[in-house]
Amino acid sequence: MVLAFGNHRLDIERRELRRGIELIELEPKVFDLLAFLVQHRDRVVSKDDLLQAVWDGRIVSESALTTRINAARRALGDDGAAQRLIRTFTRKGIRFVGEVTETPAGVGPAAGSATHADDPPGLVPPLDKPSIAILPFQNMSDDPEQEYFADGMVEEITTAIARAPGLFVIARNSSFTYKNKTVAVRQVARELGVRYVLEGSVRKAGNRVRITGELIDSTTGAHIWGDRFDGTLDDIFELQDRVASGVSGAIEPRLRIAEIERTSRKPTDSLAAYDFHLRSVAQAYKRTGEGLAESIRLAYRALELDTAYAPAMSRIGLSRAMQQQRHWIPASGSEVDEGLRMARQALAAAWDDPWVLDWAGLTLALLAGENDVALGAMDRAIVLNPNFALAFGHRALVLAFLNRPDEAILAAHQAMRLSPRDPGTFAFCQALAIAHLAAARYEAGLRWAEEALRDNSGMPALRLKLSLCGHLGRLEEAKECLCRLREIHSEPTIVGVSRDLPKGLAPEITASLAEGLRKAGLPER
Repeated sequence: MVLAFGNHRLDIERRELRRGIELIELEPKVFDLLAFLVQHRDRVVSKDDLLQAVWDGRIVSESALTTRINAARRALGDDGAAQRLIRTFTRKGIRFVGEVTETPAGVGPAAGSATHADDPPGLVPPLDKPSIAILPFQNMSDDPEQEYFADGMVEEITTAIARAPGLFVIARNSSFTYKNKTVAVRQVARELGVRYVLEGSVRKAGNRVRITGELIDSTTGAHIWGDRFDGTLDDIFELQDRVASGVSGAIEPRLRIAEIERTSRKPTDSLAAYDFHLRSVAQAYKRTGEGLAESIRLAYRALELDTAYAPAMSRIGLSRAMQQQRHWIPASGSEVDEGLRMARQALAAAWDDPWVLDWAGLTLALLAGENDVALGAMDRAIVLNPNFALAFGHRALVLAFLNRPDEAILAAHQAMRLSPRDPGTFAFCQALAIAHLAAARYEAGLRWAEEALRDNSGMPALRLKLSLCGHLGRLEEAKECLCRLREIHSEPTIVGVSRDLPKGLAPEITASLAEGLRKAGLPER
């Protein structure tokens, strides 16, 4: 169903707001807030309700909440004075007061042939396409330290299911926002815009492994498939593919399960190397200095056991790139050289692994400016896995580096559709900020830079916001950014900041970024 009010249509599954046939660009949190208000239009929604629904219960400032509410009003042509659609009730909360009708998906202008420049042609999944979210599996092992193993199993199963044709699969990062939470399946399905939800558990005891899975149709609450798979660590890749095949076959018997590329994708003969790789990935997801260093150490342990293990190589490469982008290692030198060497070796060793292609490609773009190689690798990753949200998001970054803003915007929005609650959304937002900076749409760029900063306070988003504030003449906001920059950068000058930019950033974007920094008050040297 699509929620229609006035000449607006709110499509929850596709995460789109349209005015007539015009697609209105919204930050992810603004969309979530608006969708929650419209869906709960029968009552006044409190601040605590919004914090729980939109920010997963995290505390945010009053100004951040007010900014999102105002942005939602602007998107609807409303404002704080008129309050035609979003009304404030003093000391109680806010409520959506517009008259809403629910119309079947596929009816009306949002589903017609007309498209908008921000709407990726041929990339948005049809609304009648089967859709699924794979939730984090419970770790049933006696050892809580085995959590990384359960998470790794879900990531592998998600990747395998995503390769099946005809399925729309929510990215692992969005599904994992429900980790360690008790949430009703129907709520998950509604928030992620899917019909099917897969739950399960993993038990690892010594060399024995048990994986259980249960597939639920959220529209009826019916359990349409369930099974238990027992085996040894030697069978782990076969067990993963058996789960994926069972899920695909239960959802749509006509799906060609062979397309999942079953055990031919077996990445290594060394199960110990695979175990170290899973630990390495878990550490990298922390995005801290200690986590990235540990990620590299564990990936090298994997390579000691299997010297040709491409996933571990690509993990080292991307971890080095992440360190360099956060100003935790020098912009050049032995560590950057190591990252590039590992990325190139990984591409040479595994041209059929989507994760290797994406990670290695992004590393080469960030550290060496090899954007064409990176795009080729990411395009192939998307061919192998059409549901690979991160590859779309990283592709958006590279396209933005190349000063191809319209293409970058399309790719970033597709990433957000595939993974609407992704903890890595800040990278997609950075791509949008760069794209709008390149197109001299500074207001739009600033909104996305601020969105990126709210989820990740690293250097890339901070320098973008500072430059955009300079272009817009917002000098008070620029002063705050300058203070933060001086706290985390050892050389807070235009020359110093420019030295850390991605190597392949187009000269005209570099010049525009520097001009904005200059206007914001950052000294030249």
